[in-house]
Amino acid sequence: MAGIVNYVKESFSELKNNVSWPTWAEAQSLTVLVAVFSIVFSLAIWGIDTVFSKFMAFYFQLIN
Repeated sequence: MAGIVNYVKESFSELKNNVSWPTWAEAQSLTVLVAVFSIVFSLAIWGIDTVFSKFMAFYFQLIN
């Protein structure tokens, strides 16, 4: 149990002293960037999926 407590203490010390945290403005701009990229990527996947499903429906109509 002492090992777990020591691990948690060292982890907090590492986060407090050794990690370089972004400024609030940087964090906000990066969050917006990730959100925009996620939306664009999801729309691209949706478009590819729609085209592929229409192609598959057309193909199965041909073979029936």
